Amino acid sequence: MTSSPQRSRGWVIGKIAGAPVIVTPSWLVAAVVLTFVFTPTVRASAPALASGGIWLAAFLFVMLLFVSVLCHEAAHALVAKRRGHQVTELAMTLWGGHTAYTGTQKHPLDGVLIAIVGPLTNLALAAGFWFAAQAAPQGSLAAALLRLAFFANVFVGVFNLLPGLPLDGGQVLEALVWRATGSRRRGTVAAGWVGRVVAVAVLAVALVAPVLAGRRPDLFDVALSAVVGSFLWQGAGEAIRGARRREIIDTLTARQFAGRAVTVFTGTAVADAPRAVQGVPEAALVVVDLRGAPMGWVDPATAATVPAAVVTTTPVDAVVVPFPAGSAVDVSLTGSPFLEHLAATSAGARIVPVVDHGRVTGVLDVARVAAALRQR
Repeated sequence: MTSSPQRSRGWVIGKIAGAPVIVTPSWLVAAVVLTFVFTPTVRASAPALASGGIWLAAFLFVMLLFVSVLCHEAAHALVAKRRGHQVTELAMTLWGGHTAYTGTQKHPLDGVLIAIVGPLTNLALAAGFWFAAQAAPQGSLAAALLRLAFFANVFVGVFNLLPGLPLDGGQVLEALVWRATGSRRRGTVAAGWVGRVVAVAVLAVALVAPVLAGRRPDLFDVALSAVVGSFLWQGAGEAIRGARRREIIDTLTARQFAGRAVTVFTGTAVADAPRAVQGVPEAALVVVDLRGAPMGWVDPATAATVPAAVVTTTPVDAVVVPFPAGSAVDVSLTGSPFLEHLAATSAGARIVPVVDHGRVTGVLDVARVAAALRQR
């Protein structure tokens, strides 16, 4: 689960919560690998099957895992949408899947509900697979596959509840620390460090548990644990870095970047523009309609190209640089909402208006905001 809006590459197979469900190429790789990995398990569960049937059964089990992961991500998506977020995608990937959505979490409860519903969905599926296995003919292939699906969903549900980022349980821990301290950054950093502990523990279990049982560690189990542990360590580190970036973003305000502006009504002559900004150093000239709504700004270089013979009869509308629709920035905006508004509405514009209760009070240079963000 992520708040990144970037879309994954792959094949769209449907929509959930208004967002595309994408099967990425990496999932196909995972499906092939898992089919090979689970073939011995299926052979042990159904020894009477022919070789071709065992391969088919292993593939069917992988499909059951696909459905389970999809249900897990769909639960995240539906609750995220219910909590006011815009879901951008559900992607099936090498590591299972992820749900991406936009919008800033405003309350710790949002994080708890969106995160915990995924693992709970897997545990509910596990119960369903268990009862279905009991109803299936004992000793049949169907019963064997349903039992395997039961254990797989129990593992996925319990593992995802471990209290460390990037796991769902880590997002629950993040929300709880946020609620206790009032700081989301502290919650993210705490859950990130616990996630690193979980990453080390995953590898340690693969190495130490067999030794304690009097066996040598299995090379495949150690390699798999190392890969999973590396993934968790990297995700935890990215979460910690993200918390620090979010702290920097929270210091940005529209007010601190607002430059001076002088307004003139539509239809004002170009000749009157210099007089309007006289005595207001470095002020931008903003053209507004008769209701005071910002229309655009006057580029002095463009205005200077108007021939002197018609400068008193040419309206500023002829040399105005239009503002993108909806790009006006409320002077009270701060942090992520401020940057999200610029990203969604500026449409590549260099200058956008700053307003206070609908009245133009300044202009904002988008490039200056981007430069400040990179510097910090």
